[in-house]
Amino acid sequence: MTALSVSGLTLAIHGTPILSDVDLTVGAGEIVGIVGESGSGKSMTALSVMQLLPHGSQWSGSIKVAGNDVGAMTETELCGMRGRDAAMVFQEPMTALNPVQTIGDQVAETIRIHTGTGRREALALARQTLDRVGLPADRFPLDRYPHELSGGQRQRVVIAMAIALRPKLLIADEPTTALDVTTQAQILDLLSGLVREEGMGLMLITHDLAVVAGLADRIAILQHGSVVESGATRDVFAAMRHPYTRALFSASAHVPSRTPPPAADGPPVLAVSEVVREYPQPRRGLFHRPPRFRAVDGVSFEIARGENVGLVGESGCGKSTLARAILALDPLDGGEIRLNGEVFSSAGDGPRMTQRAGVQVVFQDPYGSFNPRHKVRRLVCEPFHLLGSPPRGAELEARMLRALEAVGLSAGDADKYIHEFSGGQRQRIAIARALIIEPSLIVLDEAVSALDVSIRAQILDLLAELSGRLDLSYLFISHDLTVVRAITDRVMVMKAGRIVEEGPTTRVFEDPQHPYTRSLIAATPSLAAALAAPADRRAPSGRRDA
Repeated sequence: MTALSVSGLTLAIHGTPILSDVDLTVGAGEIVGIVGESGSGKSMTALSVMQLLPHGSQWSGSIKVAGNDVGAMTETELCGMRGRDAAMVFQEPMTALNPVQTIGDQVAETIRIHTGTGRREALALARQTLDRVGLPADRFPLDRYPHELSGGQRQRVVIAMAIALRPKLLIADEPTTALDVTTQAQILDLLSGLVREEGMGLMLITHDLAVVAGLADRIAILQHGSVVESGATRDVFAAMRHPYTRALFSASAHVPSRTPPPAADGPPVLAVSEVVREYPQPRRGLFHRPPRFRAVDGVSFEIARGENVGLVGESGCGKSTLARAILALDPLDGGEIRLNGEVFSSAGDGPRMTQRAGVQVVFQDPYGSFNPRHKVRRLVCEPFHLLGSPPRGAELEARMLRALEAVGLSAGDADKYIHEFSGGQRQRIAIARALIIEPSLIVLDEAVSALDVSIRAQILDLLAELSGRLDLSYLFISHDLTVVRAITDRVMVMKAGRIVEEGPTTRVFEDPQHPYTRSLIAATPSLAAALAAPADRRAPSGRRDA
């Protein structure tokens, strides 16, 4: 039986064409990958199947789920179809879950709505489903709340909600984009296992070619709302008949051209010495002192002028906590941080306002880090408040325009709002904001993890060019080891608050010494390894063999 059949799907929203003549099938027990850049129509195709389209949408064509014509269904029938015949796993599990309901109640809700069973029976079924997705009762009781779980565990809860009624079709929309490599591997293995065990069809939407090459039986590549190439995964990547397919493949393996920095004279740009950061945990009793959790445990390293250093590790290893400490957003509980040879912060003491101008940050979500009510000229100029004598008038305008031009934007962009730009352009604006006061160090916290492969390649080229031209130093924090390998001179591997391995990037990736480093590299999806492996021996997620 065919889990999904889409024929001639055309979609417009308020008259704007979105999809054009899309044909797609997903068989029972089959994984079909949907690949393309942001705006290509991947998510809108999925929302069309689920009939969760925004107001003003008009569609035509044929959509059949488990043999049933979606276009002929009433809203009541559609509500019955969602969750029972077709279910969807969204990219961000925290926003997909209700923060004030327990995980047991949320999984049970799906069962109760569609089957009419009582709460006790629904909770029993919810318990069985959570067990199936790797959340056993002894560690994850039904009364847990979403905020008490990690990102990967929350994603497992969302998957449990989706498969509770054993649907014929499961749609996974970028289900692992925000996850670290080992958690991503676990989620991908879980999804492929469910397909084998349940015989359901899986429509996997992703921009990661390595993931889809290792997991999908067939692939469909979308550009501007149309399927430009489709077929068996290996056949598509072997032929790559369409220029867009070749461009995606090339961008996925892109390595920026960059000359390693020469040996620098003088003090390092950043010197971190025995830094400790702790957090209080809940009290165990009224008269008990709350225990302390050591998130960063005696970390020491240096970054030279013009050097790009990567920091990698799983979620919860302490990467972001260390970044906040370096940025002096969190106080130190021990140790010292020096910037350009001067004490920047130490236990109980933070930097002067003018010192903060020496280090800037680019966050993962550029849209969330900007005030949407302000125009770009004001957003880019925000860091000037860190200077004792900020520029004004013509000088302010000139520096703002110079910063925009440095990242490939024009003077006309200064009077636009942030919502008028694409994701890649927003990240360029974030980089311009970090550059405008000419810092010595830029901390990039997952700065390209949410970008398409082609946009990611452009941003990496930009960062490499700026580093070489302006002698900038980067601390590049990422869970994407492929990106870290492409852009950094040296890499540090962090686990449980400690640096367990560091060294030149090439040496660490080609000859890892620590078992944890080897496990991270083994869990990283590899496009070349997935395509080179025998068809019947590929790892479920296309990973390298350990």
